[in-house]
Amino acid sequence: MTGLPGLDLDRLASYLGDRVAGPLSGELIPGGRSNLTYRVTDGANRWVLRRPPLGHVLATAHDMTREHRVISALGGTAVPVPRAELLCEDPSVLGAPFYLMEEVAGAALRDRAQCEWLTPEQAGALSNRLVDVLADLHAVDPASVGLGDFGRPDGFLKRQVSRWGKQLSASRSRDLPGIDELHDTLAGSVPASVQATIIHGDYRLDNVLVTRDPLEISAVLDWEMATLGDPLADVGLLHVYWHGLNIENDPITGTVPSLPGFPTADQLVERYARRTGADVSNLGWYTAFGYFKLAVILEGIHYRFTTGKTVGAGFEQLGAFTLPLVRQGLAATKEY
Repeated sequence: MTGLPGLDLDRLASYLGDRVAGPLSGELIPGGRSNLTYRVTDGANRWVLRRPPLGHVLATAHDMTREHRVISALGGTAVPVPRAELLCEDPSVLGAPFYLMEEVAGAALRDRAQCEWLTPEQAGALSNRLVDVLADLHAVDPASVGLGDFGRPDGFLKRQVSRWGKQLSASRSRDLPGIDELHDTLAGSVPASVQATIIHGDYRLDNVLVTRDPLEISAVLDWEMATLGDPLADVGLLHVYWHGLNIENDPITGTVPSLPGFPTADQLVERYARRTGADVSNLGWYTAFGYFKLAVILEGIHYRFTTGKTVGAGFEQLGAFTLPLVRQGLAATKEY
């Protein structure tokens, strides 16, 4: 076998057949914390391959078919997405379903070092563009792009709280003080959604690719949690990623928003409200839910790391941030 964990290049080349012009080589793209992402080339063509983690796959959490479907549907809209190349649902090829998409120019900005080239004016412009792309996504009519049946909007928030509670149970391997209180508080105060849109489910700065010249968002990535639901769930989670844990060397934000020119999390929300006309007065619930969801995600990654079921750097550190996220989530519940 040639390749990397989760990526057998011989099997992939055999599956692709005439699509490849020569021997395949590949590399793991670092930074992803859930699904695995690889860069693959035959010397003439370059693709990006996405597949689920190597083990302990939570129910409904790593659906390659959904990711492929949504980027295919959004290809002709104002939302920048990579071109979908193919979907393989046969697990005998790589051990799990996967899909290929085009490689798009740009970089994911995950930490301060990657953002130091931005002037304060560019930082502000990029932040505004990040919000505007989210607003563009929420403005897409699902039925018009073939996604009218992509989710069940009725009862979406209630099901989300229940779903992430179940995900927590599937990954629980240690005592997590406060996390059940946070879950129960959220479950007992679910707001009424006023509309349903296509939502990304994990929208943040390092899930988009950014080009320098011109300064632009070239693609939105990581659509594994996309569905039809309450758009404020995306806004609340973006607030979480922007505000983070409010500590030095914050791993949630990469301390990027503290660089000159970047707006505050509240200013991002204000721009979204101006752009869309959305009522964001009850965003505290969505922010608290965002902290809970992210805590559960990190706990799932921690569980996979401790059981040897994931690959990549930095996973050993993530379990330390579950409880700080819980504390932030509990604090956010006091705001609504």
